[in-house]
Amino acid sequence: MSHVNELTARGRTHPPIEGDCIVQISVTVNGTTHDNDVEPRTLLVHYVREQLGLTGTNVGCDTSSCGACTLHLNGEAVKSCTVLAVQADGQQVATIESLEVDGIMHPMQTAFMENHGLQCGFCTPGMVMASISLLNENPNPSEDQVRLGLEGNLCRCTGYHNIVKSVLACASAAAVSGSK
Repeated sequence: MSHVNELTARGRTHPPIEGDCIVQISVTVNGTTHDNDVEPRTLLVHYVREQLGLTGTNVGCDTSSCGACTLHLNGEAVKSCTVLAVQADGQQVATIESLEVDGIMHPMQTAFMENHGLQCGFCTPGMVMASISLLNENPNPSEDQVRLGLEGNLCRCTGYHNIVKSVLACASAAAVSGSK
């Protein structure tokens, strides 16, 4: 197999560059450990989408402006277009796909659905992941704290009112049930 074909078979979607090298990484994604070969320049968002086939994490801007690619790295919300896959070696990653368990949506997903916190849905996975991280850090935020906490995630469809309402509803439901 030629060098180009071998790399294409591993998930490469762009032509090789002279001097390309391959690095093996081991990343636990959604509870499953994956050992893969990647190019050192591969972004975590592309690794998750292209090599692992987890397409719930969206590529929006590739400049860290929109937050559509937000996922959790070791429990913290990160914009995966700013993290190299090699930086996630040995780390824990959680994507939007990890939230549903046995057919039951995460309370944040339910809150978004019940409070109309989405429209086209493109920003929703990143918005949900950022919102969960926000409530993990501040389980009882004010409306202003929610707006500030989500300022790095853009929605091009809504005025954010229902997104904020969704996060507050999830926080309120968690407070009533005694969980996060």
